[in-house]
Amino acid sequence: MCLVAEHYQDESQRSRIMGIVLGAVALGVLLGYPYGGFAYDFLGKMAPFLGISLFAILNIALQLVFLNMKPPNYEAQSTNEGSSWKQLMSDQLVMMTAGAIWLSSSAMAILEPCLPLWLMSHIKPQKWELGTVFIPDSVGYLIGTNCFGGIAYRYGRWRVAIAALILLAISACTLPMAKSMKGLIIPHAGLGLGIGVVDAALVPLLATLVDTKHRADYATVYAIQQTSVSLAYAFGPMFGGELVRVMGFPWLMVSIGIVNLLYSPLLVFLSNTEKQEVQTVMGAHKVSYKATESRKYNRFVASDESD
Repeated sequence: MCLVAEHYQDESQRSRIMGIVLGAVALGVLLGYPYGGFAYDFLGKMAPFLGISLFAILNIALQLVFLNMKPPNYEAQSTNEGSSWKQLMSDQLVMMTAGAIWLSSSAMAILEPCLPLWLMSHIKPQKWELGTVFIPDSVGYLIGTNCFGGIAYRYGRWRVAIAALILLAISACTLPMAKSMKGLIIPHAGLGLGIGVVDAALVPLLATLVDTKHRADYATVYAIQQTSVSLAYAFGPMFGGELVRVMGFPWLMVSIGIVNLLYSPLLVFLSNTEKQEVQTVMGAHKVSYKATESRKYNRFVASDESD
């Protein structure tokens, strides 16, 4: 994300491109399920992993060709250091944005291990149906990230993020009401759509906050964003598994919806970012990730030689 934030300085274009990049996650899930099943059935158990390894090597090769891998000029950075973790984590707006991303991601992180067990005990679907249960949320996430980046910038990222959290809360509360696999499609798709719209609205906003209030080094702020997602998927299944035994799956999902609903009004404080002019802090050093970088050198001629 720091590569996208550094390369695309226009806010509207940055929101759109970041949405496409985020949508690649959902696209990987959508294509990964059928690819893994097809490769396993027809080519053997090693085929899916060999294919992924091949694509990973190809991706690394493309990065080596098109990205500038030269180390940054540390002498230039010595006087213009980027924002530190401590500075960004003491920024209430940055942490509020990261908290919304963490909370929305936690809903899916808790749902993934608990939903199949609940389905097998209540709806009793066929085995092939269990493999397709998470397709609606992947489609919803793909639509949310690809289609709502520009919309969020146009109508206000904080407004769109609040609406997305409300949609997520409603979907989480209504999901346990499903009586069949078809009944899961709408709330599950709404859950994925809400998470996707939250990401499409708030992930570009982190770059805006860094541009406006801190030095324009995006790596640290997106490390915080990725840490919030990682924490959601690290602790979500663990706490979800314990809570589902205590309160049951329906009440667990209702609780998730209520927490997201209560958190959504806090995003009103992000409205102040729209009143500030987006500009880089004077004297800030930007780490260049551009593919090509050309410099012109002029030969210095001593005065003695010129005579």
